[in-house]
Amino acid sequence: MVYETAEVHGGHELVLKSAMTTVKPALPMHEYRLPLSNLDLLLPALDVSVFFCYRHPAPTASELKEALAKVLVAYYPLAGEVLANAAGEPELLCSGRGVDFVEATADGSQLQEVRLALPDESAEKLVPAKKAGVISVQVTKFKCGGALVGCTFDHRVCDAYSFNMFLVAWAIASRGGTAPPAPFFDRSIVAPRDPSPRTYTTDALIDRLFSPLSSVPLPSASATATAINRIYHVAADDVATLHALAGAGRTKLEAFTAHLWQLCSMAASGHQRLCCMGMVVDGRARMFPDGAMKAYFGNVAMTLADVADDVHRWVREAATGEHFRGLIDWVEALRPKPAVARAYLGGTGGSEAMACIVSSGMGFPVGEADFGTGLPAFASYHFPWPADTGYIMPMPSARGDGDWVVYVHTVPELVKVMEEGHVIVMLLDRQLHLLIWSLCASVDRFAFPVPPATSLAATLLLKINTLCQVYAVL
Repeated sequence: MVYETAEVHGGHELVLKSAMTTVKPALPMHEYRLPLSNLDLLLPALDVSVFFCYRHPAPTASELKEALAKVLVAYYPLAGEVLANAAGEPELLCSGRGVDFVEATADGSQLQEVRLALPDESAEKLVPAKKAGVISVQVTKFKCGGALVGCTFDHRVCDAYSFNMFLVAWAIASRGGTAPPAPFFDRSIVAPRDPSPRTYTTDALIDRLFSPLSSVPLPSASATATAINRIYHVAADDVATLHALAGAGRTKLEAFTAHLWQLCSMAASGHQRLCCMGMVVDGRARMFPDGAMKAYFGNVAMTLADVADDVHRWVREAATGEHFRGLIDWVEALRPKPAVARAYLGGTGGSEAMACIVSSGMGFPVGEADFGTGLPAFASYHFPWPADTGYIMPMPSARGDGDWVVYVHTVPELVKVMEEGHVIVMLLDRQLHLLIWSLCASVDRFAFPVPPATSLAATLLLKINTLCQVYAVL
């Protein structure tokens, strides 16, 4: 047994008693090496986490481990590990080593004592730190009978779309349902072309958005110490208002990104810094509109950078099948030298710019994460990566009512701008213990007073007080 102690808000001390085992695939398979695709190779070594909160009765560790062993047969590469090949590039050794699985108990704590809206002081101890392998899992059981299921995965191996596929398959296995279509790991579908028919226009755009890693400065050593992580709530009515204010022909995500760009510009201007914005786009449907890549497992996401005055224009400019294919060819010509999206390191504004990346999490399967005891009451991604470039992911609320949960990793200056309406934030914070009580007491809905929204603003800049509230509603 290992005892861990973490200080949580209000002087409460969260003590975890934990033990780790390794869950191997239910069936043995032949060991083999699986190369990462050229799109995978664009990702730095980053771990991403996700967590789900369940009311009593919550799924048990034994049930989750049994289902995990079953689903790892189809998702066999996730039971392996990432190693360097002869050229020094990362690749997957599909060895069946298994998935590290931590069983933790917090016998002295109620789940309502954990302030999930501030993940720096809560989720950090409740999602597993991946020490080996491709993914790791932690299940924490609380005194109230509720549980938090956390997973951490290597972003070089899969994007959010791919990991969502795995989560859904795992949940179905837990319920004893019919297995969904198996993923495919065939890299030939994203193989480079020879010869490459890239055009000057394609190359120019790629060179603006991506760079050899040796040509860009790395994040400062103090980045992890200064960046802040938050989880916000955006009401469905405010999403609709923001969408309407953005004008006809714009998506909700484009409207949200434009709003964030304006907030980022406000934060940057006060410190005489440039502001760069990026967006992650899933390339599956763009490369193969016929759905041929629907079950493809791996990274097929790309970052757009340098917002100018029209988010829609620069999303449309790069979100094309030809751009993705050209990017695959570009990486092939550069190998084995590593490359990276400039947006991850400050965009074209360089390391001194205030940069922010928006990645849609609207495919987050919170409505399918039933591991046999019911759907989660709350869920979110957790992305505390080692850089001060912002990373913002909106995703659907577990309530299924059109509200959004927004995970934010960014610098204190931008957080300050987002939380200028601190009276609302503090009110929700004071309601936190009562709200989480509903999670542990199995109450379907807990009503609470919310301050009246301010009158609708004619500009997106004035909407922040009603749009971004610390997410404390479980």
